Amino acid sequence: MRPTKGGQVTETAPLIPEQRRESIVQHLQRERVLSFRQLTELLGVSHMTVRRDVAVLEEQGLVAATPGGAKLAPRLLAEPSRAVKAGVDVAAKDAVAEVAASLVHDTMTIYLDAGTTMQAMRPHLQDVRDLTVVTNDLVTVEAFLDHPSIDLISVGGRVVTANLSTMGRLARLVLQELSIDVAFVSSSSWDLQHGVTTPVEAKVEAKRAAVAVAERSVLVADASKYGRFAKYRALRLDELDTVVTDASLDDDAAAALRDAGVELRVAG
Repeated sequence: MRPTKGGQVTETAPLIPEQRRESIVQHLQRERVLSFRQLTELLGVSHMTVRRDVAVLEEQGLVAATPGGAKLAPRLLAEPSRAVKAGVDVAAKDAVAEVAASLVHDTMTIYLDAGTTMQAMRPHLQDVRDLTVVTNDLVTVEAFLDHPSIDLISVGGRVVTANLSTMGRLARLVLQELSIDVAFVSSSSWDLQHGVTTPVEAKVEAKRAAVAVAERSVLVADASKYGRFAKYRALRLDELDTVVTDASLDDDAAAALRDAGVELRVAG
């Protein structure tokens, strides 16, 4: 329930199951582990409802049940939708996007992989002149339409409606015809052992093609995604020149990455 302007209390519409489950994933991406009691308080539903929702999410590979609660599953079986990603770690994503954008200079040709963190780079690139942006992200294309000095190239391919991006062989063929200064690559799962991974095989092609034609390649991923992995490896970390992430990355993980020769730029 919530108060109106006149001080009266009105009831808000209950969330449908899909909305509740997206909310659970969002909360877990922020907090990593939550008890069933905490989730019932956050969602305003019964203990049994939360348990059922967690069971469904566990079947989808998004979360793992723990004694008395739930956590994000280390193995990523399916990527969250763009709607879920857009509401998670917004401040961290903006900080990471700002550091990534600082690597871009006038007259460059850059590739922006699909993802909300890439979209967050847009305001930080407002004053870059004569910029060429290549992207397979439909929302990022729209975001750059009003840029005052830009050549915009939209990479074609099969459209992934849940994430509003393109992927597959057609995307790879377009990228192979380009020469890119910096390729900014996104990922929902990455770590030192597995590299950049994805549960969607067709997403591998665009990532690899962009890195292959780029002078410099940069992984742009907030720390909430570190330590997770999926079944398809798109890139090893040693195939990338730089990793940009945020300050919530565990100190031991950061030290291990640097010891392995990864150029790490930490935002915030």
